[in-house]
Amino acid sequence: MELVTQPLTAAAFAPYGDVLEAPAEAGRLYFEDGLGNLRAHARPSLSMSLRANLDRLPLKATVLERHEFSSQSFVALEPARWLVIVCPHAAAGGPDVAGARAFLAGPGQGVTYRPNTWHHGLTVLDHPTRFAVFMWRDGTGGDEEFVPVTPFTVRLPA
Repeated sequence: MELVTQPLTAAAFAPYGDVLEAPAEAGRLYFEDGLGNLRAHARPSLSMSLRANLDRLPLKATVLERHEFSSQSFVALEPARWLVIVCPHAAAGGPDVAGARAFLAGPGQGVTYRPNTWHHGLTVLDHPTRFAVFMWRDGTGGDEEFVPVTPFTVRLPA
């Protein structure tokens, strides 16, 4: 299977979470409606991450992850293009790879994945990029789950 990225828009990404973008005018936008914590004992976790850039496309995806009980937000701290690859949870459990979608996030965009949304790891294009990452954690295996999937490729439009 091969996925071709589409632009990251709030409407296209809505089934999986929220697109985070700064306001066009001076002021502030709030995105707390998309944040989710399904474990009362989990604590908020804000981390910083530096991701190396992908050395070539197409990307071969072999593993997907989810945070069953927490949303997870990524905000690039510098202008960057990066891939957002998601798929729904299958009725029989695990990721429904047949329903996978790939988006190209541009400079100034971030995302919040809803709890239980399967996604590919953060994949940066062009240059190493720093991100702020927010989720809830309780230090158990329920914080995150990684599963191998039948490999598929992701490429940019021609």
